[in-house]
Amino acid sequence: MIPSVLIVDDEKHTREGLLLAFEENYDVSVAASADEAFNLLESHEFDVIITDLRMPGKSGLRVIDKALTLPSKPVVIMMTAYGNIDSAVEAMKRGAFDFLTKPVNLEKLEILVQRALKSRTLEVEVQQLHERLDKKFSFEGIVGHSARLNEVIERVKLVAPSRATVLIEGETGTGKELIAQAIHQASPRARAPFLAVHCAALPATLLESELFGHEKGAFTGATERRVGRFEAADGGTIFLDEIGEVSPSTQVKLLRFLETRAVERIGSQKGVQLDVRLVAATNRNLEQMVAQGTFREDLFFRLNVVRITTPPLRERGDDIPVLLEHFIAEFSKENNSPPLTIEPGALKHLTAYAWPGNIRELRNFAAEVPR
Repeated sequence: MIPSVLIVDDEKHTREGLLLAFEENYDVSVAASADEAFNLLESHEFDVIITDLRMPGKSGLRVIDKALTLPSKPVVIMMTAYGNIDSAVEAMKRGAFDFLTKPVNLEKLEILVQRALKSRTLEVEVQQLHERLDKKFSFEGIVGHSARLNEVIERVKLVAPSRATVLIEGETGTGKELIAQAIHQASPRARAPFLAVHCAALPATLLESELFGHEKGAFTGATERRVGRFEAADGGTIFLDEIGEVSPSTQVKLLRFLETRAVERIGSQKGVQLDVRLVAATNRNLEQMVAQGTFREDLFFRLNVVRITTPPLRERGDDIPVLLEHFIAEFSKENNSPPLTIEPGALKHLTAYAWPGNIRELRNFAAEVPR
């Protein structure tokens, strides 16, 4: 699709010159004033606006203001014969992509337009990605309507806006990570990183390096400095799954982070101050582990600020038909096959089944249904 450009300038020769320069590669429209540009913006969608700053009537700054109110925001490049710093700063503050002085260098303007188009494409892609993530990891992504699930969602809604550390308990396969993602997406940190670390998947020494990073030469094989997951998640949320599996030495470092909000890379004595929200999850009974001496009591108290328990699927019988329909539709789409229907008798048996592997087991079952 040919990029569309709107040129706004009260000088006729400038409009016509820019039209001739750009019409071969772009869909170009011209306007002799801000008001004329506003009329075009009501009926046309533009990728880039090139506008003069000083014009009779409304200035080019008003064109910037108008562009920023549009659903699909065009990128604005400002031109002026009065190329002073104040004009440039004001235009950029108002939202201009860049600033060019007259007489216009067409080669420089062409480069600016190309950069503006790339910037706009990237912004659109990022916005679309955020919308997909918001949908996937918001409450819409949590499938079901049972009373037990609704209790969890209401708890998530209450805790998400806060900075509180959250401990999610529940059996394997009950969707603890999905709940953690929903907490992040419903929080003020939604546009910052969400990083998940599965603590049981790594040995203790590697886990510490993964979480806290290390300095070059800190241990054999540490050939370069590495930033840990905590630092990478600065401003956002870190999710530690299977927190009950971490070693005593890692427990000490986690406790220190929760007390000081700083981490030390392995091999360093200098703390790095961070703004990271911690959400942890476990399928084990941490209170019992505390009593047995295998989990630090002070760390448990620091983690257990807000506790959310994900119910097993056997306590969410009303959600089983909904989840089955959801997963079957998902896999049918992946395989380009028509969605299957489950007969009432079969659905009754499936609903009565205990599903010890919970949602994960149900999803695997749906994936294996013959098509």
